Amino acid sequence: MDTAAHTVNPACVVNCVWYDGEGRRQDLPLDQLSEKLAEGAPGFAWVGLYEPADAVLLQLQQELGLHPLAVEDARNAHQRPKVEAYGDTLFLAVHTAQMVEGQIRYGETHAFLGARFLLTVRHGGSLSYAPARSRMEREPELLTLGPAMGLYAVLDLIVDNYAPIVDEHRDTLHTLERDIFSDTYRRAIVVRLYDLKRDLTYMRVAVSPLQDVLAQVMRSQVAQGLLIREEVRVYLRDVHDHVLRINDTIDTMRDMLGTALSVNLSLVTLAQGETVKRLGAWAALLAAPTLVTSWYGMNFAHMPELDPRWAYPLLIVVVAGICIGLYRLFKRARWL
Repeated sequence: MDTAAHTVNPACVVNCVWYDGEGRRQDLPLDQLSEKLAEGAPGFAWVGLYEPADAVLLQLQQELGLHPLAVEDARNAHQRPKVEAYGDTLFLAVHTAQMVEGQIRYGETHAFLGARFLLTVRHGGSLSYAPARSRMEREPELLTLGPAMGLYAVLDLIVDNYAPIVDEHRDTLHTLERDIFSDTYRRAIVVRLYDLKRDLTYMRVAVSPLQDVLAQVMRSQVAQGLLIREEVRVYLRDVHDHVLRINDTIDTMRDMLGTALSVNLSLVTLAQGETVKRLGAWAALLAAPTLVTSWYGMNFAHMPELDPRWAYPLLIVVVAGICIGLYRLFKRARWL
């Protein structure tokens, strides 16, 4: 590998290479792109940037003949997922995601697809696309299909990076299932369930629009006529299927989390209701003898039922009978 290109290119240029008609790689300085493209030799350029400086984007605008509006969008990392055609160049904006210290970090990737070049611009939370390039280089016959094949490799890697995040959240949900059906209220469980649902909602915002992006790329008249060969469409359809599956999984898990929150709160409410019933039953058992004894605790001078010798034992029997009757009643009603 020629390392000279890496010494002259700015630090934000992750790679700048040329793949010839047989898929062989040649590293290039950034300022020689236009000359290489002008030679007319078969092949294409693949340039990768990470949070580039404005000067680099302006240089690539001149080298590759990019539209100023598309370059302006690539400069700002707050674009909605979309596909736009500027002449014979397609501009794509997609959202990326990765796990960093247990938290999801989101980013954006902007891609320019031309007949003889592919430019990717990464912002924020985004893993390197070196594995996508290495995959293509291991199968050079795929690179002979043009830069659209490189775009497929990048999109496929983006979608593959969604899968571990979704799988981790699914495992977390399965771990929480035992605690979800607990009768006792635990605030940490509810907070964790909410965090999971929030994360999946943000994930859906990133994943769901990618379905439309891929569909538009495959339907684009510019792509059909010049940029994407029929052999590449098969691969893009495969990525589209993966996105559909991941999006369906996210929707299912969001529904499960919503149900889990409702079930947990319902179980806690029922458990609290059972506790209130038990407290009410015991309060009634205590209230009955209290009422009777308080009646006889009044200091009246003439209470005839106090005079007989059997009055006290009778009172005990009556109070005990009332308590036993109430206990059996509450037991039958399952309040105790």
